[in-house]
Parts: sequence; structure tokens; C-alpha cells
Amino acid sequence: MAEKGQSRASRRKQKKKKRPIWKKILLTIVLIGVLCVVAGGAVFGYYAATAPKLDEEKLSDPASNIIYDMNGDEFAELGSESRRKVTYDDLPQQLIDAVTATEDSRFFEHNGIDIIRTGGALVSNFKNGFGAEGGSTIDQQVIKRSFLSPEKTVKRKMQEWWLAFQLDRQYSKEEILEMYLNKVFYGQYAYGVATAAETYFGKEDLNDLTLPETALLAGLPQRPTAYNPFENPDLAQQRMNTVLDLMVQHEKITQAEADEAKKTKVEDLLAEKQPQSNKYGAFLDQVQKELSERFEDTDLNLDGMKIYTTLDPDAQETVESALSEDSGIVWPDDQLQAGITLLDTQSGAIRAIGGNRNNELGGYNYAIQGDGRQPGSGMKPILDYAPAFETGVYTSTYEQINDEPLTIGDWTPGNYDDQFHGWMSARTALAKSYNIPAIKTFQAVGAENAEQFANGLGLEFEDGIKNGDSIGGAAQFHTIDIAGAYAAFGNEGIYTEPYAITKIEFSDGSTLDMKPESAAAMSESTAYMVTDMMRSVMTEGTGTMANVAGLDIAGKTGTTNLKDQKGSPDSWMNGLTTNYTLSVWTGNPEGNKVIQDGNGVIGTNVAKQLFKQIMTNVHQGKDTESFKKPSDVVEAKVEKGSRPAASPSAGTPSSEILTELFLKGNLPGTTSERYEEEEIDPVTGLSASYDEASNSINISWNYDGDASFSVNADPSGSTSTSDTSAVIENVEAGQTYNIAVTASVDGETSEAKSTSVTVPGEEENAEEEENPDENTEDQQDQNNEEQQNEDEQNPDQNDEQNQDQNADENSDQNNGNGNGNENNNGNGNGNDENSGQGEDSDNTEEEPAEGEQGADTGGDAGSGADQPETEDQQ
Repeated sequence: MAEKGQSRASRRKQKKKKRPIWKKILLTIVLIGVLCVVAGGAVFGYYAATAPKLDEEKLSDPASNIIYDMNGDEFAELGSESRRKVTYDDLPQQLIDAVTATEDSRFFEHNGIDIIRTGGALVSNFKNGFGAEGGSTIDQQVIKRSFLSPEKTVKRKMQEWWLAFQLDRQYSKEEILEMYLNKVFYGQYAYGVATAAETYFGKEDLNDLTLPETALLAGLPQRPTAYNPFENPDLAQQRMNTVLDLMVQHEKITQAEADEAKKTKVEDLLAEKQPQSNKYGAFLDQVQKELSERFEDTDLNLDGMKIYTTLDPDAQETVESALSEDSGIVWPDDQLQAGITLLDTQSGAIRAIGGNRNNELGGYNYAIQGDGRQPGSGMKPILDYAPAFETGVYTSTYEQINDEPLTIGDWTPGNYDDQFHGWMSARTALAKSYNIPAIKTFQAVGAENAEQFANGLGLEFEDGIKNGDSIGGAAQFHTIDIAGAYAAFGNEGIYTEPYAITKIEFSDGSTLDMKPESAAAMSESTAYMVTDMMRSVMTEGTGTMANVAGLDIAGKTGTTNLKDQKGSPDSWMNGLTTNYTLSVWTGNPEGNKVIQDGNGVIGTNVAKQLFKQIMTNVHQGKDTESFKKPSDVVEAKVEKGSRPAASPSAGTPSSEILTELFLKGNLPGTTSERYEEEEIDPVTGLSASYDEASNSINISWNYDGDASFSVNADPSGSTSTSDTSAVIENVEAGQTYNIAVTASVDGETSEAKSTSVTVPGEEENAEEEENPDENTEDQQDQNNEEQQNEDEQNPDQNDEQNQDQNADENSDQNNGNGNGNENNNGNGNGNDENSGQGEDSDNTEEEPAEGEQGADTGGDAGSGADQPETEDQQ
């Protein structure tokens, strides 16, 4: 029995092994599918249950968006005053066809969700990640604009589906389309299709719209800022043509009609641009831009948002005041325009934006819109000197660079003054804005390293970096870009992308933090050393006109030039304190036209005047700390012109001593021998004798070289002379005169040589008259005795006098007429005093006169006819 039982068990086990594996897999898949459906259903049910309720008031009367400043105070309300509602009956069929063909071709067929379109979007999201492609119907767009945040999350998408389905059940298609066309944002602060038609084409009746106009309106909601025809007519043209193609595809118009409509240029459709009613319009342009970049299809396109910004209303008023006619700044003509960006140096927050001269609301915003302009020499700190310190190519602000003729390929750049200035420090090169040292620095760093460094400061080179970029003569940027890069220098090397929005509160109660992340773009030492060099720009270089007394301020000027033309089409002034960073651009709307002088002013100086006025006013009443020197940067004295850097000697004149910055461990290793202290030779052959006839003492001596002499005759007094003789007149009988003579050369004084003479008394004179021969003999004996006694008392001095006499004789033999030895003797013409002069010696670097104009000698081969080289006029 046991055997039989075992046999049956064995047979059962064998049968169990033979069960097909595919059944197990199928069963597993079914179970997983059931679990997924159950779980997905549960999740969907939860999200649906927590979704906001449909609110008819929000659907029919869209809520406006409120904008708040940095203090939490409201300064703008968008949507309520610029929205004109229409009914479905007001909509021409051509407009309905254009909108549905573009946004939702099966709008009149689905129940709020287009299964086919949603399926395609799910496949794309599976391949490329969630949020890669949307499949929103018009119903869904109405829902998310009215109730939801724009964040691409599973929760929001499920709630959007649920509410779109509910919307389609409760409202007709005609009502839903009417809601959509009254809600949607068309750019240029136009909400709703009726407002947009009036804004862009000046038409109040939608039935008056032509096919090209209809197609353009239908295409704008996808990216209203990017497709704004006032700002980007080329992109708007492409979008209009795309809509026309979609209308052909969905059989709304014929190919012939589309081809005819495409012949129309967008610029020819537009009415005159009208100002918008909100103040601080230039700042609001940046708010709109950030929303567009954060949510590609959003802009200011949702209802009921509360947008908190970085705007400082006082600073904004200051900027707008500077751009107004009442600023006190004289402009050369009516053509010159300006763009301005003011940042908080520490946070990167945008405090104010000046979009254009006279603050035209809704006008072109030169601070952020368009392709930007070439920044000129304002790029030198970013692409040349900062990367040189960061990569270790330079270790001090005294780094010596030779400003000399230079050719790179077929590019032969020059300086703004058409001169070359020889050896100079990196500090001087930047302060005076010479091009050749900057280009040499860029070459030493390497284009790839320079570009990578600039990328870390938010600057991108779409066509790749070029040699001309080293002096700002190729790639184009806006003031917001340059201000962001400069702020990092004042923030210990930390870069934060400039931002206007701090937080958004959506109508569903959710919030979104919009502050960007900060990152180290350079070391603290690099940031400080470049900042310190830019201090020199403001105090002794090209930026003195923009300097603000009492502020620790750093900055850099920048101008550009057109090939084969005099003058500059762009003038920049960029600078910073620890509180604020400011970038100012001025130029003509046409980039190929130079700035003119007029009304008694130099046109390229206006940027500096704007900079100074704004920086002066925004700092009033604020404590401004100095830039902080990091521990790995040290100050050291350097003798001017030494190469390599050498410390000054004890004899170096103070006028030849500089204070420069060095990275720790890279201080000057030697002391200069150029101004070694030399001992001044004393006079030789000093003699003095009494002249009875004139009752005076005649003094004489010898000296090899140019000198002045001081003769002290006690008790007569002292006198100075450049001769090698002197006379003491009206001497007193019986008086002994102690005489000392010193030589002085360049303020240095020799040791004194001395002798003495006793004037005979009256009795001695009488005896001499009676016994002249005897007296003469006695006097000679007395003098010999005195000389013998003096020699015994001062043997060393006697030897020294003998040596001096020999040296004098040798000097006369060697030097002939005394035209100099290496010790600066003779007449001083034979020494080597002026050899080895470097920076600031034989190359005087004076600040150019205000408004001095100059053009580069040659252009970047890759920049084309209208690609300016960069020159600084000041």
C-alpha cells in the first residue's frame, strides 16, 4: 500500500511538473492587471473626489490675475480690464474652423476627452517621460485655465480628465467654445479673442477678420509670448502658416486658399501698437516671460493666479524716472534708446527693469526682448580675465601683458585709440579697456575654457564662441543677461539666474516656488580679484564718469563699432556694489546705425549718466558694505614696471610702488634692484684760507658730479650753493671759524667734510707789520705745528682725506669731462637710471577724454560686414 501510495504521489508530482509555464505567466499578468485597474481606479477615484467643483461663475466670468511686489503689495491686476466678452453667435465660422483645426479637431465629436489624441500622448509620455506631450482638448483647456495649476502631474491630469468629462455633460459644445475664446490669453496683455482682434488688427467685429488674421489668432494661444507678432513677426508668420496647413488638412479650406493667405506678411496685418494700462509694464514683460518659460503654454493664461514678484517699487520708479524726459539727462537726439536691468546682487532678484526711453507701456522692451546686442568690452571681465584667474593662467592683478601689434589668422585687431602701449598690468589693461591684452588673455585661457566659464554665468553662445567674443564683438545679449553675470562677482562667485517671480498661488489653492537654484560659478578669489580690477575702471579708467562717490563700486564700460565706420552703435555701462548690480544699454533701434552726438552731449556717454543717476538714488539711505577680500587673496607691494613682479627696495620712490592682489603662495619672490640706495660721495680737497685784503675766508673743494652743497661756518652761519667754492665775508679778528661742507643728490646727503680757520687778531697784525719776515716765519711754524697736532689727533680723518684726494684724481682721469659713471656721478648722463621702464613709466596711460571716439583696425573675420569689433570709447 505504501508503494502504491508513493506511486500515486509521484505521479501527481509528475503531472504537476508538466503544467505549461505560459499559464503561470498569463495568470500573473491577469492578476497584475486586475491589481493595476483596482489601484488605478482607486487613485482616479480619490483624485476625482478631491477635484474642485465646477463653478459657473469662474467658467463664465474669468478671474483676473493679481501681481504683488516684494513687499506683498498689489501693483497690477491683469485680465479684468483687458477682456471683451463675445457670445457664440458673434463667432464667424471661419474662426471656429481655424480654432478647432488647430486646438481640437474632434471637438464636436468627443465627450470632453479625445481618446485617440490622449492615447498618442500616453505613448509619447511613456517613451519620453511624463509631460513630454499633452493631449488636451478644448474642454480640458477650459478646466485647467479655470480651476487647476499648470503643473504636469498625474494628479492634475486625472482631475483634468474628470472635470472635462463633467463639463461636457453639463454644458453644450457651443457654450464650452465660447468659454474658451473668452478666457484664452493672446499675448500683448490681450485676454479673449475679441480683445486680441482689436489689439492686433484694430477690428471690433470678428466677422471683419480675414483668413490670414483668423489663422494668426488661432495660432497665438499655444505660445502667446513667442508668437507675439509685434515682437517676433517671423515666428508669428510661421505659426500662421502652420494653422493654414492644419485647416487644409482638416478640410476647412482649400490648398489654393491657404497658398493665397500665406502670401500675406504678418507685419502688413498689424494695427498701430497700443500702450497697456498697467504701470511697470517693462517688469510685467519679464513676469510674462518667466511664466512662458516655466509653463510653455501658460504665460498669463490661467485665471485667478496670485503672482508674487521681486519688484522694488521705489527702485522701479527710480529707473523709470531716469528714462523720463524730466530726469535731467540730456539725450543727443530722439532716436537713442535704452534698456536697463537692476538686480539684488546677493540674491539675483530683479528689482527693476527699464524697457525703453520714456517708459512707453507696451512698447519694445530692450532689456529682455529681441536678439539682444553685442556687449562690447563689458565681456572682458567675463570671458578673459576671470577665466584666467580661475584656471590659474594669472595669479595676480599685476600680471604683465604686452600691448603690441597682433594678428590672428586674417584678423588684425587694434585698440580704440589706434595705438599700442607696451607692457602693462592686467589691472591697467582692463581699466583702460585695451583690446590687445584682453585678446591675448583669451588666447591663453583657451576658447573652450572661456565659453565653459561664461556658461556658468548664464551666457550661451548659440553659434559657438569666436575670437571676437573676447572683446564682445560677436554674440549678443540683453542687459538682464549681463547683469546676472556681473552679480556673481559681487556675490563671492555664486551665480543665480535673474528672476522676477518668487511664488505663485493658483486658484485651486496650490502654490509653486519659482526661485531658481544658485550655484558656484567661480572661486571667491577670482570674484574678488576681478571685482577689484573693476574698481580701478571706475576710479582711474574708462568708467570715471559713472563713478559714485562714497560707494565701493566696480564696473566696466562697453562700446561696439561697425566695420569700416567711425562711431559706436552700442554703448554699455555695467557695474555693481554689494547691494545692487546694474546693466545699462543705449543704442539705436537699428543695430547698424552708430550713436550720434548732439544737444551738446557725447551720445556714448548717456549710458554712464544713466548708471550714475540710478546707482546714486537707489543707494540713498542704505548701508552698503565693501566687497570682502577672501583669505586666499593677499595684498602686496610691487615696484612699478618690474617683470616679473618684484617687491620694492628701500630706495624705490613711493611714486613707483603699486599695491596689487596676489593669490596666496604667489607673492613676488625677489626685491627690485632698480632703486638700490647709493651712498652719496663727500666733497674732497676741502681747503679754507683767510684773505686779509678782503677780510674774508675763501673756501674751496672738489666734487665729481652734479650736486648741491651746504656750507656751515660756525659761528657765521650756513649757506647753500651749487658751486665748489664759497666766501665768508666780514670775519671777526681773533675768531676761529669751524667749516663743514656736505653734498646733496636727489635728496640724499653725504657725510660732512670739515676744516677750520682762525682769523688773526689786531696785535698780531701790528707785529706782522713791524717784523714781516719774522711773523711770516713764526706763522708758518705755528701752522705746521697746528697741522701736526691735528694729524696726531685725527689720523683716520687724515688718511681718509688722502684717499679722497686720490679717488678724485682717479675719477678725473677716468671720466674726463665728468659725463657720468654708473653711480650717477659726473653730470648724470651716463647712468642706467631709466632702463627697464615698464608699466606707467615710458607708457603713460591717461584716461581718454570724455567722448573720445575710435574704431578698431580690422574686424573679426567671422563676424561679417555688420558684426562690430568691440572698442571702448571711454
